[in-house]
Amino acid sequence: MSRFDAAEPTERRKLYVDAITAHRERGSAFLTLEADSAVREERDESEPLSAPWVQFGDGTINIDCTDAELEALKALLEAFPAFKIDDLTRPEDADGINVRVSAKADPNRIAQFIDDIFLEVYGLPSTVRIWVVDV
Repeated sequence: MSRFDAAEPTERRKLYVDAITAHRERGSAFLTLEADSAVREERDESEPLSAPWVQFGDGTINIDCTDAELEALKALLEAFPAFKIDDLTRPEDADGINVRVSAKADPNRIAQFIDDIFLEVYGLPSTVRIWVVDV
């Protein structure tokens, strides 16, 4: 990979496809995408201070979310029938929910879903900069 961030919707999706391809070629355990830290200031004060992130590995998307974000994720899944929630974990020592979604699809469809997670589930603006922080 030669670039590690993008802020324009089409470029973000290309970035996700490139990251998924690099992850698969390297045989790494997962890849991590993270919204630019500047979004912390734009999010509701009741939200966690960390920037939203998405992990992908072995055909599974992993995210942490609030109850409201989980409801938004469930609504988003209606537009992606090949994607299903595999596991919900509510750790006792942390706020929120860890969600694992099976994503058995081509990289372009996974990229669409990931971008929609950042925009629709986390409620980030369409100009949000996303970084590949681990491949």
